[in-house]
Amino acid sequence: MVEQVVRSDVVGSLLRPAYLLEARQKLEAGHLAPLEFKQVEDRAVDEAIALQEAAGVDVVTDGEQRRYIFFGQLVEALDGFDKFGGWAIPFRNEAGEEQVVPRPVVVEKLRWRQSMCAEEFTYARARATRPVKATLISAQQAAAFYEPDKSGGAYPSRDAYLADIVDFTRRGVAELGRLGCAYIQIDAPQYAALVDPRWREGYRQRGSDPDQLLDACIEMDNAIIEGHPGITFGLHICRGNYRSMFHSSGGYDPIAAKVFSRTRFRRFLLEYDDARSGTFEPLRHVPEDRIVVLGLVSTKKPRVETVEELRRRIAEATRVVPLDRLALSPQCGFASIMEGNRVSPEDQRRKLEVVVETARAVWGT
Repeated sequence: MVEQVVRSDVVGSLLRPAYLLEARQKLEAGHLAPLEFKQVEDRAVDEAIALQEAAGVDVVTDGEQRRYIFFGQLVEALDGFDKFGGWAIPFRNEAGEEQVVPRPVVVEKLRWRQSMCAEEFTYARARATRPVKATLISAQQAAAFYEPDKSGGAYPSRDAYLADIVDFTRRGVAELGRLGCAYIQIDAPQYAALVDPRWREGYRQRGSDPDQLLDACIEMDNAIIEGHPGITFGLHICRGNYRSMFHSSGGYDPIAAKVFSRTRFRRFLLEYDDARSGTFEPLRHVPEDRIVVLGLVSTKKPRVETVEELRRRIAEATRVVPLDRLALSPQCGFASIMEGNRVSPEDQRRKLEVVVETARAVWGT
């Protein structure tokens, strides 16, 4: 099983090279043919795989080089979304800076246009010498793409829309399974919004019970991942990742009991890079047959963590979860959006290397 061998993990996205960003702009402006752009895109994926394999991580991704944003594969696989027509979400940093990111909004009945991840996975698998994992988004994350005034003509309710999201995502998972994918990660920032007191109160003021939303998250994600033998599923709980900014803060305490015990995920990839993530204490709710991947290496800040400090943090976690049920990764992707976080390619390389070096020092693999 994946959870028995993967000690040094990655979350998904890597910084996009400047030549790829430039090529995408030319493509969208009509100054570059799709075939030429695909060649540029392939080169970026080749480099992303080479970077991870040179660092020595146990499992690799394609770096999400083909996506404009981490959920891009969903929006581009299905007809029915207005790509930038939804309400914007604010991101902040410790310095008080704030930026908003426009979201998609569903405006027509969803229709399957193309595969969600088949190209990403099969291309990466053909070039990688290590296991390749795929990344998809939580159904509840896609709930934010429903706005009654804009979406009501396509779906009478958010639940009706989400039923289609679950069905289409299951179709994407099944396709990955047929192609031989053995590890799929579900990215779920929406869970992290339910740990933030400010967001929780915002839900209440809008007439939604945060705990009922959590129940809905779990039910939908379980519906997506059940019935796919041979695939290990991981849940990545992210507090937002936009140009080194975040959208939520808070420890896992409000969601831990339900998420860790009621979901069917085998691996939990959790952010633990700074004080915003709280303590390791909520990990006591993780069942004995699950793996916790500690996201101790920040993808938001250029400072490279040391092996010594990472080993100390892992030792702290072992007071709650035994060492053989722990693994290590960066806290999130390096570029959840095309522009990427405020770190350099050299910072990124060194951070991947310190994940591997620490994992080998701690687990001997």
